[in-house]
Amino acid sequence: MTNDGGRVAVVTGGASGIGEGIVRRFVADGGRCVVADLQTERAEALAAELGDAVVATRVDVTQEADVAGAVDLAVARFGRLDCMFNNAGMLGVIGSIVDHSLEAWNQTMAVLSTSVFLGIREAARVMIPQGGGAIVNTASTAGVRGGLGPHGYTTAKFAVVGLTESTAVELSAHDIRVNAIAPGRTVSGLTAGLIAGDPDDVATTASHMASKARNGRAAFPADIAAVAVFLASDEAWYVNGTCVVIDGAGETLGEKAGRYFTSPASVVGPAFRGSGTAPS
Repeated sequence: MTNDGGRVAVVTGGASGIGEGIVRRFVADGGRCVVADLQTERAEALAAELGDAVVATRVDVTQEADVAGAVDLAVARFGRLDCMFNNAGMLGVIGSIVDHSLEAWNQTMAVLSTSVFLGIREAARVMIPQGGGAIVNTASTAGVRGGLGPHGYTTAKFAVVGLTESTAVELSAHDIRVNAIAPGRTVSGLTAGLIAGDPDDVATTASHMASKARNGRAAFPADIAAVAVFLASDEAWYVNGTCVVIDGAGETLGEKAGRYFTSPASVVGPAFRGSGTAPS
């Protein structure tokens, strides 16, 4: 893909996982990025590695001022905002519905769905007077079929798909496209932390995921990023309001997992790993 040269993007949760994959792919295609993440050290290290095309900033995606600040930084640093990737996420509250606390539920909704609302709103604020843009939201296979994730995660990701469709209708009048991706199981810090007990143990996680996949392969952030960056490109100019399932193993066509419904209710893992996918 060559038509992203010079474009500017904000990637939430861009310091690791799928978000990092998006940043790397976008920059490789000639774009420039704001990495918006709570993991400041990782974000700054990524920016240092990729050079002047990337700037890192600390962002809590549940906070209006932080999200607005990331968008404003893109405009101030690079002159415009062409693409918004609302990607930051966590697994959230798990366990039986009868054990969910309201606090944990609300935190899950804030990180996984309210953050996407804020990202779309703040991006549109800049893109409307600018004359267009592209927004890509990270949903999940759990957002298109029940039983593939915890209740809160599933609810939030279904909301992301619905908000994607709704805002695509409104914003198309301003030449702004809004699409979503629904990744299946993906090797990331979030899944490594849950599967291997170590967010940096990619090898164990990849081996485990490959053994569980029908096609015998594990998906990596770069695989998901390729689709996300395509949706933000001019090559996808006629794609709007859709959710692309990225699920080579076909888990959305298989049996329901249901494994999260008997686990102790808790909020699992660091809040902004950037993956947005559930483990196998």
